Amino acid sequence: MACEGRMREHPRAGMTARPRLRQPPAPTQVSSRRGSMTDTSAHPPLIAADGHTPSRLRLSGSWTLDYATQIGEALLDAPDAIDAVDATGVDRMDSVGVLQLLRFARRHGIEFDAFTFHDDHRALVTAIEDVADDRPRRKREYGVSAALARLGFAVSDNYREARALIGFFGETQLKLLRMFKEPSRFRPTATVHHMEQVGLDAVPLIALLCFLVGAVVAFLGANILADFGAQIYVVELVSIAFLREFGVLLTAIVLAGRTASAFTAQIGAMVSREEVDAIRTLGMDPVDLLVIPRMLALLVMLPLLTFIAMVFGLIGGLTVGAYNLDIPPQQYLARMHETMELRHFLVGLSKAPVFALLISLIGCLEGLQVEGTAQSVGERTTSSVVQSISMVIVLDAFFAIWFMEMGI
Repeated sequence: MACEGRMREHPRAGMTARPRLRQPPAPTQVSSRRGSMTDTSAHPPLIAADGHTPSRLRLSGSWTLDYATQIGEALLDAPDAIDAVDATGVDRMDSVGVLQLLRFARRHGIEFDAFTFHDDHRALVTAIEDVADDRPRRKREYGVSAALARLGFAVSDNYREARALIGFFGETQLKLLRMFKEPSRFRPTATVHHMEQVGLDAVPLIALLCFLVGAVVAFLGANILADFGAQIYVVELVSIAFLREFGVLLTAIVLAGRTASAFTAQIGAMVSREEVDAIRTLGMDPVDLLVIPRMLALLVMLPLLTFIAMVFGLIGGLTVGAYNLDIPPQQYLARMHETMELRHFLVGLSKAPVFALLISLIGCLEGLQVEGTAQSVGERTTSSVVQSISMVIVLDAFFAIWFMEMGI
């Protein structure tokens, strides 16, 4: 009976007891400041004036994205006469809090160095401050002072470019003389390759351009000379113009736009891909490998292209004279033979090496000055074309004045 009574008291005594499930512990919260597991709950951001220093603010609470609105309102209500901020009492801080404090500092003209942060927040603050400093450029200012500033910068920049070009010319000539002492530095294969690109590939363009310009000059000159009954003098007009000026000038302008840009783009692409650095690492000179072959190719091919330009310019004048001015080809050629002088041909041809040297140096120098980005390659290519064409026209004007004063 005792056993029965015990069985009544414990009806499940003979059954296996099930294990009681334990409740999971309450979630703990990570404190971003201490870096340990704590149970402290987040507090809204608070701003209070320092009791000892009224111009100093003390920050506390959580300066995170969850309290972005409260952060903005608290900073708007902050006093203006502030010269320092103590943020060591902040429990949590993320990028939103740091950016809000940066804007607050800029609005009140406070240096961000006057802000004191907890050690656990300094890395975040430093990273965001560095990124925030990369602000976009200000819009272009207009006015007399801004225009004068831009003009001064342009003059200074052109002066530096001129000095760099003169220095690069001296370096190139020095290494060209060194090549005579050390012939192994000469690269004949590269030179012939660039001669083909610079010269042979440009022959159709030069020929067509000069033929058309010669025809236009003959046609316009004939219309003016017809009023005086002197259409026959169009022969001297075309021959002297192309032998002295147009032949070499048109050829140099075409090569300045075609070849100088190619030199800059090729060398600039090598700079951006760090191939020029690799050449220096291998103990070779980039001037010997990249500049001198291009310069020699242009020095050889530009006079030849100038001669072709002169010939096709004269042919263009002959064509207009034969088909539009009623000047038979035999009479046109006879008049050309009687009036053409060798000095006009030599004057025009003597400019070609100078223009070739100038175009090659500008194209190669601008390529070596590329900073490694695609934008820099485009800017330097544009600069090389503009500089080459401008310098060719300026030098041609000086040559014309000098030869005229010398009576040549």
